[in-house]
Amino acid sequence: MMRKCPITYQLSQDKYSKPGLAKLSPQLSDLQDLPFTAQEQRQEAAALAAKMSIQGVQPKLSAKLSVTKQAFEVVDNGGTFIIKPQNDLYKEVPENEDVTMKMAQAFGIEVPLTGLVYSKDGSLSYFIKRFDRYGRNKKNHLEDFAQLTGNTRETKYKWSMEKLIPVIEKHCTFPVIEKRKLFRRVLFCFLTGNEDMHLKNFSLITQEDKITLSPAYDLLNSTIAMGTAIEEMALPLAGKKSKFKKEHFFEYYAQDKLQLTKKTIVAEHQHLVDKKKELEHWINISFLSEEMKEQYLHLMEGRYKRLI
Repeated sequence: MMRKCPITYQLSQDKYSKPGLAKLSPQLSDLQDLPFTAQEQRQEAAALAAKMSIQGVQPKLSAKLSVTKQAFEVVDNGGTFIIKPQNDLYKEVPENEDVTMKMAQAFGIEVPLTGLVYSKDGSLSYFIKRFDRYGRNKKNHLEDFAQLTGNTRETKYKWSMEKLIPVIEKHCTFPVIEKRKLFRRVLFCFLTGNEDMHLKNFSLITQEDKITLSPAYDLLNSTIAMGTAIEEMALPLAGKKSKFKKEHFFEYYAQDKLQLTKKTIVAEHQHLVDKKKELEHWINISFLSEEMKEQYLHLMEGRYKRLI
C-alpha cells in the first residue's frame, strides 16, 4: 500500500520516503513517532516555555535529531529543530504551516527544512530546522525587526510596512537585493492569506560577515486557520490593513517606497503569474483536509485576481 510521505508529500511504500529521510540525515533509515500525543506535546511545550530561547503563541518544543535512535528528542535547550503540535484552538495548523512553507520555497523564497512528523496518537506535528544554528553549538547572529526597531511582543503590530524599509537600508550589506526579497515575501503572504506577519516574523541574519533577510519562517494561511480574519495584513500598508489592490503593492510599495526598478517590478509580477499553478499543486497534494484545501484555493484565487 502506497502512503504519502509527510516530509516530501511523495508516494512511498513506507511511512516516510527515502528522499524525505535523507533531507533530515543521509544516515536515517526510519523515523520513530514522537513519543507524545498532541495534548502531551502542548503540555510539555507550556512547561518548557520559560526555558526555551524561542517563544510564541503557538506551542513549541525544542528538539534534536538522534540518528542512533532514529527519532526526534525533546530537549530543554540547544535544540536544532522546533516542533509544533496540533493546536487546540485552530484546526490543521501544522499541515497548514508546512504546505505554506513548501509553497514559499516554490515561490522562490528561502526557507529552512520543514516537514511533518507523526506522533504516538497518529496526529501530525510540524518541524522546522533552526537556521541560526550550525556546527557544534554555534549560532549565527539573528535579530528580528522588533528588536531592531526597539519594539516588544506587546508592540510588534504597532509599525508599518513602509517602516521596514529603513531597517533594511540601515543594516543590510546589499539593501537593493534584500528589498526585492522583502517585496516577494509581502506578495506571497498576501496571496496565501497570511495576515499575521508582524515585526517578530521578519529577521536579519549575519553569515560570513554579510547581513541579509533571514530565511522565512512562521508562514501559514492564518485567514483560513482562524476562520474569522477581517484584516489582510498585520502591519498597515498605505494606512490600510485590508481591501488591497494591485496598485498598492506594485506602484505604491514596490515603485514609490522600495524604489525597485521598473524592470524588477515587471519581473516580479510575471513571477507570481507563472507560479500560480505550482502553488495550487502543493495545496492539492498537501495533508490538509479537503475542506481546508478548498478554502485555501478559494482564498488564493481571489487574491490572485486582485493582483493580476
